[in-house]
Amino acid sequence: MPTELVSIATPTTPLEGAFHPARSASRGSVQLFHGNTMNFYVGAPRFLPPVLTTDGWDCLAYNRRGHDVLSNRDSRRLEGGAYQTIAEALEDDALARQWLTARTGHVPVAIGHSNGGLLAATQVATQPETPALVLLSAHRGGVGVMRLMADNGLMAADRYDEMTAEARALVADGAGDELMLAPGWWNVISARTYVEFLDHCPDLLDAAPAITCPVLYIVGDEEPEDLYPVAAFDEACPGPVDTFRIAGCGHYYTGCEDAVAHKVREWLGDTLRDRENK
Repeated sequence: MPTELVSIATPTTPLEGAFHPARSASRGSVQLFHGNTMNFYVGAPRFLPPVLTTDGWDCLAYNRRGHDVLSNRDSRRLEGGAYQTIAEALEDDALARQWLTARTGHVPVAIGHSNGGLLAATQVATQPETPALVLLSAHRGGVGVMRLMADNGLMAADRYDEMTAEARALVADGAGDELMLAPGWWNVISARTYVEFLDHCPDLLDAAPAITCPVLYIVGDEEPEDLYPVAAFDEACPGPVDTFRIAGCGHYYTGCEDAVAHKVREWLGDTLRDRENK
């Protein structure tokens, strides 16, 4: 698969990524949003381009500034998902969309996994010209999502009240960059990022009423409806929504990559062909 490593400028550090040009006549472009603390070369941004480029899709997979758990670039200063902010993530995705549109001449289809799916939906809600949206286990987000995650054994788990109080105290004391151990998360998260998700996480169901393009929402059958609200999103979204549950599949699609790629490929081909024929 042809691949070009690219850098996309931001007000601070650039977004590193890979542009995968279509291997046949280009029919459009695809913007791939990675999941929380992931990056452009794992998960869906890795296993979808080999399939989609065959069908004529130019694909861009890229790191948000909040990629991985912790990283460093050209100094000993740490960066990464433990320090991410919502505003920065939304800005990164907007800049990547602009870059891809300029590069290909096509407004891109948005495909996002997990938190990347939530960010993709948030972007598409303000961009009605988006041809299509694919949500891969997009979580519901919203102000209450941290408690909901904890109740499902994830972020903070049974230490939710303790961690919430600790994070708010650190931020109030000007120590928001302090790292905290988080059971059920990816080991560490800064106090300010924890509070970001408490207070400013976008809400998938709030975005849904503004999304008019066709949507495919895929989840594994091991994922709880309260965190991955397929039915509620379908009801709230005015545009056409197709849903698909994959048997024996968890959040990361391990062992189910081919099934996911086949479904996305088939759905994109059918959906956009129908639009082109109208």
